[in-house]
Amino acid sequence: MIKIEHLVKNYGSNCAVDDISFSVESGEIVGFLGPNGAGKSTTMNILTGYLSGTSGKVSIDGIDILADPLGAKKLIGYLPEQPPLYLDMTVDEYLNFNYDLKGCKLPRLEHIAEVCEVVKIGDVRKRVIRNLSKGYKQRVGIAQALIGNPKVIIFDEPTIGLDPKQIIEIRNLIRTLGKGHTVILSTHILQEVQAVCDRIVIINKGKIVADELTENISRAVENNRRFNVKICGPSREVLSTLKSMSGIVYAEALAERDGEAYTYMIESDYGVDVRKKLFYTMAEKGWAIIGLEALGMSLEDIFITVVDKSAEEKIRQSKPARRRSGTKDALEKQVAETMVREGAEKRALADTQEIEDED
Repeated sequence: MIKIEHLVKNYGSNCAVDDISFSVESGEIVGFLGPNGAGKSTTMNILTGYLSGTSGKVSIDGIDILADPLGAKKLIGYLPEQPPLYLDMTVDEYLNFNYDLKGCKLPRLEHIAEVCEVVKIGDVRKRVIRNLSKGYKQRVGIAQALIGNPKVIIFDEPTIGLDPKQIIEIRNLIRTLGKGHTVILSTHILQEVQAVCDRIVIINKGKIVADELTENISRAVENNRRFNVKICGPSREVLSTLKSMSGIVYAEALAERDGEAYTYMIESDYGVDVRKKLFYTMAEKGWAIIGLEALGMSLEDIFITVVDKSAEEKIRQSKPARRRSGTKDALEKQVAETMVREGAEKRALADTQEIEDED
């Protein structure tokens, strides 16, 4: 549905987007992530036809955005970070204005009523937009993106400034839209991406540094082998025993105490499950385990590590690799290296296939 090929955007001597390529299939919800200044907004502006690229190609359902901009834009619904609302209009007036602006051919009354039902703004259709809450204004912005029933919907920070209840409602709405549309979601709320997206694309310094299915990232998170464990027993002896156990690569006593039980953080070798051995070892010593909590690596950890790793790759030849302290470094580095490597392999494969197609 969406295909970006070797896209480059220069602002003078500054390269904002540096030869990126990726595609989004029909019905897919893709999270487009990146730190500030990474080229994320520039890419989305080119994708919607607001900006032109310096070189490369962007197509929507086979239509080149530069060769036939009107044809491509008819397939796109866009909600920018600041919804393009006319505050002095009522909701009905605004949606009818967008209906005319887009040259929509669907039955007017039925279509607008359907859109209002989907985004749950039917009860405020006669109200002036200026008097609506931020949550309702955001919904009206989403409604204008849905006018004309476009195949592609692009959201830029759709839940920014909303309260927790409104955030959950917008996330549910995006999931619903994904059943019949192709959705690109740009946000800094990484839990949001993990909750609603099928795939995650990360851009840093104008380049794609990771392109992975969300389920694969979740699997990487679940493979983390760090635990907080509460054990009743003499703290020094317990800690010494934990450190001497095979399969445990790190152990430390935390400041938490629950009666005679102390909390310890342990980390096992990657791929080693030490829970059974931990139970039997503590039982032999007569030390009761009264709590065991798995510590998953968050998407924030993965995001920061992948971005750091991509920057590290660029300076590795000129400077020694930066070392990070902490017990989760090994797994984070492994996940980052895998994602960066696989992203590079996918880009190389796409380039090879493109050359073969040209031949």
